[in-house]
Formats: sequence, C-alpha cells, structure tokens
Amino acid sequence: MSDVELRHLAAMAAVVDEGSFGRAAARLGYTQSTVSQQIAALEKAVGGAVFDRPGGPRPVRSTPLGKVVLAHGRELLAKAQALTAAVDRFKAGGGRVDIGTFQSVSNVILPQVIRGLRAEQPDCDIRLFEEEVDQPQVQDLDLMFFDGRVHGEVEHRKLLDDPYLLVARRDTFPDGPVRVDRLDGAPMVAHPPICDQARLEQVLTRRGVRPDIVCRTAGNETVLSMVRAGMGSAILPRLIVHSADIGADASLRVHELKPALPPREIFLLWQANRTQSPLARRAIEIAVEVADSLDAELAY
Repeated sequence: MSDVELRHLAAMAAVVDEGSFGRAAARLGYTQSTVSQQIAALEKAVGGAVFDRPGGPRPVRSTPLGKVVLAHGRELLAKAQALTAAVDRFKAGGGRVDIGTFQSVSNVILPQVIRGLRAEQPDCDIRLFEEEVDQPQVQDLDLMFFDGRVHGEVEHRKLLDDPYLLVARRDTFPDGPVRVDRLDGAPMVAHPPICDQARLEQVLTRRGVRPDIVCRTAGNETVLSMVRAGMGSAILPRLIVHSADIGADASLRVHELKPALPPREIFLLWQANRTQSPLARRAIEIAVEVADSLDAELAY
C-alpha cells in the first residue's frame, strides 16, 4: 500500500466521475494511455482490480475493492487539497502570528498594524500578549514590541524615538517649556520603576533632579487621572500623551522639557536564527510604515 500515490487516486476518482478513461483523461489534461497507466499502478499497489471494464460504449464500474479504495481515496484527496490550500494561504501571508506588546504601542501603533494585516489577509490569526517587563521573553513569540535595547539571541528593528513630555495641571507651570531642574522635589505621578521608567529616573538622578514620587501606577489613564486630581505632574512619553488626546482637556497642559531628556526608544524584536513566516515579515513591514508615518505626524 505504500506505493499508492495521490495521482493514482485522482485518476481513479476522475474515471468514476466521468464514466470513462477518455473523458477522465480530458478532464485531467492527460492522454488516455497515461490514465490507464495510473490505474494499472493503483491496481498493482492494492493487489486487485479497481474497475470492471465492460468494453464498448458502456461506462466502467468500480469493483467492490475499487469502492473501498475510492471511499478512502477521496478522503485523502480532500485532505491533500486542504493542505495545499493552507500552504498557499501561509505563503500568501495567512496563518498565525503571536505578538508581544505594551500599553502605548497597543493603543497607537498596533491597531494600525492589525488593520493592515486584516485588510490583506482577513482570515489570519493574530494573538496579542501585553506585559510590562524589564527583560522581554521573545522565545515564545513571533514578534515583540519593547521600549529598550535587548542583547543576546534577539534581532531588532528600531521603530522610533519617543520623546518625553511633562503633563501638569493647568497653571502649575507657565506656558512653554519647563526646565528639568524645576522638577526637583516637585510632586510627581509615575509608573512603576521598571523598563523606560527606571531609565528615566536614573537620568533625572544623574542631573541632580529628584522628584517627590507621590503615586505609582501601571495604568496610563490612572496616571493622568491622578494628575487631573492634583496629586502631581507626570513625565510621559509622547505616544501616551498622543493617545490620551490631552489637548482636548482644558484642565491639563503639556510642556516640553529643557534640556530635553533622552527619548524612549521603541523597538520591534524577534528571535535570532528563526525562520519567520510571511505574516510575521509583513507585520514588521507594516509596523515600520506606521511608525514612520506617526513620527512624521507627531513631529509637527
């Protein structure tokens, strides 16, 4: 039975459907002798005749053995066609992609990436995993957005620099840029001291600036709510400020910092030495396009 090939089963199915070797050959694009050879090879493999051949104009009919072979053969042909279709979809960019992300990317960049992928491959399977970590675990993911450089068996593509801005209640500071040294001892609302927040606080310390952190919270909206409530000001990356539409909030003001702090860097990471699917490669391309467009938009 190991000698049975899909082409043998396809020839048999065509003969049954068409009722003759000649019409089966025309359907498959073969010569009639080629179809006869395929059926002969099948009969040799299964150890018996699969057709009664009455001769003349009468249609050929399946033998009892042929009926068994054809019943299972059609299942194999259907599975082979499904496999071919799945491979074709995969090569065209279908399939599944697992993406790690974090809050501001989830709010601003990732929705556009998802819309782009869905527009091209409506049936693609996208799985998202959002987590704030110091050391990203890329191994189980196809791609990961991360706000920092990573060393080791990881490849990366830098998407954009995300400058820091000061968000404060109206009239806390005069309009315009705010000097960083004015934040020394000032009440501040901040994220937990991991990832970019830890690096930010280290930069402030090196500049002799030690804000009074009166509230720490992981939620971007909670940070802004505490600023609105008067707990203190907040130093936030531009993406967070942009996604919150603070310009429409009369109670808050956004200030540039002078001198500017080193911006947060946003990267797209993936495991080194791993073959990427077409869907993952396309996700990278779209993410780069979205980041470039967003960077140009927010620069003004």
